[in-house]
Amino acid sequence: MAAITRLHPPSLFSLKSSSSLITRFPSSLYSPRPLRTLSTTAILGSNAQDQVETVEAHGSIVGDLLDYLNESWTHFHATAEAKRQLIDAGFHLLNENDDWDLKPGGRYFFTRNMSCLVAFAVGEKYSAGNGFHVIAAHTDSPCLKLKPRSASTKSGCLMINVQTYGGGLWHTWFDRDLSVAGRVILRDGNGSFIQKLVKVKRPLLRIPTLAIHLDRTVNKDGFKPNVETHLIPLLASKLEETASSETKEKSATTSTKAAHHPLLMQALSDEINCNVDDIVSIELNVCDTQPSCLGGGNNEFIFSGRLDNLASSYCALRALIDSCKSPGDLASEHAIRMVALFDNEEVGSGSIQGAGAPTMFQAMRRIISCLAEKYVGECSFERAVRQSFLVSADMAHGVHPNFMDKHEEYHRPEMQKGLVIKHNANQRYATSGVTSFLFQEIGKIHNLPTQEFVVRNDMGCGSTIGPILASGAGIRTVDCGIAQLSMHSVREICGKEDIDIAYKYFKAFYQTFSSIDSKLIVDS
Repeated sequence: MAAITRLHPPSLFSLKSSSSLITRFPSSLYSPRPLRTLSTTAILGSNAQDQVETVEAHGSIVGDLLDYLNESWTHFHATAEAKRQLIDAGFHLLNENDDWDLKPGGRYFFTRNMSCLVAFAVGEKYSAGNGFHVIAAHTDSPCLKLKPRSASTKSGCLMINVQTYGGGLWHTWFDRDLSVAGRVILRDGNGSFIQKLVKVKRPLLRIPTLAIHLDRTVNKDGFKPNVETHLIPLLASKLEETASSETKEKSATTSTKAAHHPLLMQALSDEINCNVDDIVSIELNVCDTQPSCLGGGNNEFIFSGRLDNLASSYCALRALIDSCKSPGDLASEHAIRMVALFDNEEVGSGSIQGAGAPTMFQAMRRIISCLAEKYVGECSFERAVRQSFLVSADMAHGVHPNFMDKHEEYHRPEMQKGLVIKHNANQRYATSGVTSFLFQEIGKIHNLPTQEFVVRNDMGCGSTIGPILASGAGIRTVDCGIAQLSMHSVREICGKEDIDIAYKYFKAFYQTFSSIDSKLIVDS
């Protein structure tokens, strides 16, 4: 079977800067590239060609989502790939530090910290005070991150000390083929510094479980690892048995001082083709190396890490791009269509690149001012916010067939049955009766299914960026998501059909929400 190829994302990520800390975007980032690196059979199974033809005939984005997931080992890589796709689609890259020159009908985006992105398309009939139609998601997922000093040695083994990020199902990280990916800062030899993305694609690390012979009660009492002492990846056996004499001599003089094992640093330098000494800083995640793929008896499922929440991020990104791809798509639009992809949702959003920062609303105010070509008072921004609508898109809890009692009896979302609208009386979700109605009207018009979810009264409820953004400036918000199982596992599962439903729903939101919203009469 012929392989479908896709090049890996560029390792350089740029943000224009006048300081000595510079980041450069290579011209290769702008060139088109083929589609997939995995063989079609590996992704789709033995009837791969038929599957691909069927998917393409129905305009499915599932194959492209698999590409995106396989490129996006980290939040940095997810943002870089989103950036590449926006540029390929004709969106103009802005810098937050520069003046903006915006025009009706224009398409723009900017990034922050290489892990947060805001993109928008201006309707050709836009005027100051009109609303924003926004889909917001997040780029981060629970994972293990290297500690600032990660090098340790135990029983003759080189170990990597890690921090837990977010609320992961940490037992699922044991006995997986792991590696590292993230961001490094390099000294370029001219007194400047370059930020690069790195991904060591080969299995580099592993967290072994304890043999059952040494833990006889594990199946009865449960596997309860201590995340500080047991969740430490193994890098190598002791250096004396694996290294050359030159490496041993160098290691003997640096091992007590080095923050990270020389073997790890060498793997990074080999991947990005630089000298070890040029690496001045690293920010790395531990990542599972198993590719995202289709699975199930009918290839109806997506098996992957980081579905929460890259599946939502990609559906939103693709919907924005495709809703204004053709000439005339924005000709009758009075609003501004926007995607906001934030970092750090899994740890509360309280960062400069998280939804707790005023990034999105600052951008809105700035956009209004630029398009008005004059100073815009507070009332223009407030009027715009009152006319705006936010879709907070985050994966939803599908009903588990082995644990059906964990769901409220009449709110059991199923995979392959459409988007899930989330409700919570205690405002863990931002959905209201009005926002739910407006959002479901989109589905009714376009014959797209929705489901509804509330958590049981005797269980705690998670939350999303929805309430954070809704309360930030008073924007109308609905919380929704794609039903999935194994949430926060190293390997998650969702329905293939739900991806296309979400994409179509989000695209319809951009294209038709203005007309739907105009029919809602407010009794003042």
